[in-house]
Amino acid sequence: MALICVQGYVRDSQRYHLSLLEYFDAWLARRHRTLDQIDEALVEEFLEPHVRAQWVHVSAPATMRRLIAMLRQSGVTPAAVRAAPTAAEEAVAKYRRFLVDERALSPATAVSWIRYVEPLLLAKFGDGAIELSALRPSDITTFVQRHARKHGSSYARKLVASMRSFLRYLHYKGLHDQDLAKVVPRVARWSLSTLPKHLPARDVKRVLDACDRRTAMGRRNYAILLLLARLGLRAGEVIRLTLDDIDWEHARMTVHGKAGRSAQLPLPADVARAMAKYIRRDRPQCGCRAVFIRDYAPLAGLAKANSIAKIVQTALKTAGVNSARKGAHLLRHSLATDMLQHGASLDEIGEILRHRSPDTTAIYAKVDLTALRSLAVAWPGGAQ
Repeated sequence: MALICVQGYVRDSQRYHLSLLEYFDAWLARRHRTLDQIDEALVEEFLEPHVRAQWVHVSAPATMRRLIAMLRQSGVTPAAVRAAPTAAEEAVAKYRRFLVDERALSPATAVSWIRYVEPLLLAKFGDGAIELSALRPSDITTFVQRHARKHGSSYARKLVASMRSFLRYLHYKGLHDQDLAKVVPRVARWSLSTLPKHLPARDVKRVLDACDRRTAMGRRNYAILLLLARLGLRAGEVIRLTLDDIDWEHARMTVHGKAGRSAQLPLPADVARAMAKYIRRDRPQCGCRAVFIRDYAPLAGLAKANSIAKIVQTALKTAGVNSARKGAHLLRHSLATDMLQHGASLDEIGEILRHRSPDTTAIYAKVDLTALRSLAVAWPGGAQ
């Protein structure tokens, strides 16, 4: 009971949780089972379809997982017996540790990079031993061509980038005598061939004004949208923001970006007011140090960048603003474009957006119509 209270469940949810556990206790008694015999297999036996259907107000599987975790932490139930990892899983785990420990990628980013590696190893070696040195160029090209054609260009670019990273890792670690990254097929994409998707400043204002700041969740989302629109934060940077990162006295905050890099940014007055109002009035009391807490139990910080994307999507829909792109980066691009139109240089924009390379910022030059007109060549015949 104390555990679910701390995790922020309301009184009705607490009652449903307890009724499920009482039913489970009676079920154990009928089968002459004791607490030290509880494990995942026994819980799965208990969670028959009628049990799942009867407790529709709570997630019965999630409740039982929390019960097992609590019993194991207290030493009542033995620790779970983990199945021995397969050879492919061991190889992928070593690569993941390399990405996190030596490349300084976040665990979430590392997961996105390794998702294609195990299918490659299984396609080549099946369930047998993994001989990484036995990988051949034809294995790589066949795998990429087979999987890339099933999806769009965005998927294909992520696939080939993941393959190149893994194959460079093999060569770097001496696990393969060739750099097979050179044989990964390319996905056709011309540098600076697209325009950054952005909203005009008036539409950004509409999105912000449409937030319902009469509710706690609305005030939280408003603060998040301001961080995206005023400071150009990435979704992951908003999620990683903690209470300790905010320096109220000096009106600045520390932003934890990609690859473990951090930067200090000024905290504009309107952003500071929105964050302070949320933290003082609406942020649930919990042990989590993340600034933004999800609005349902168990209380914890927002877990995925997709959570921020959904907030942006909902805000666009509420404001009636149509856009080809609806993710968090839309507001980041909008900030950069607005800065350019108000006379900021590309170097200044790159500094605010924390770009490592000037080439990343160069794409915004394509939306500087005033500067581009001065470079335009007159059309033959005198027409402009």
